[in-house]
Amino acid sequence: MMKSVFLCGFMGCGKSTVGKVAAGMLGMQFIDLDEFIEQQEGMTIPVIFSKKGEKYFRKCETEAIAQFEGHSAVVATGGGALLREENAAAAQKAGKVIFIDTDFDTCYERIKDDPHRPIAYNSTKEQLRERFEQRRPLYLAHSQFTLNGALSPAQMAAEIKKIAIKK
Repeated sequence: MMKSVFLCGFMGCGKSTVGKVAAGMLGMQFIDLDEFIEQQEGMTIPVIFSKKGEKYFRKCETEAIAQFEGHSAVVATGGGALLREENAAAAQKAGKVIFIDTDFDTCYERIKDDPHRPIAYNSTKEQLRERFEQRRPLYLAHSQFTLNGALSPAQMAAEIKKIAIKK
């Protein structure tokens, strides 16, 4: 059985789009970690944040990631999930962590007007660029592989497949 594959990167880098294609190629289940947490908690991420706080949500992420150990899935993590050392360690224990390295301007064009992304929707381009620049070194440090986000979803999925089937 193949281990799980965790995709990380900034909002809009392509984790969900590429993850679905890669899961299809690998014959694995695709999981959006935020949706998985929403199902487990019975409320949306914004509601979790407002009722229980970010600290509680981050604990939910850690527990959710740990559940994939011994399972086979392609998991698109939320933009902040693998910034935490403990989450990165749990993901690496459960499988392989791949950073989708997409340039800021591409990410920004994809997320700028999306009301389902409260951080993006309520931030200026400069604030998002600063967040991107703070996060990128952590994504690099917490992943075992890096993919060029300028490739097509099919090209990235093919690369993920190669990584996933390597022992």
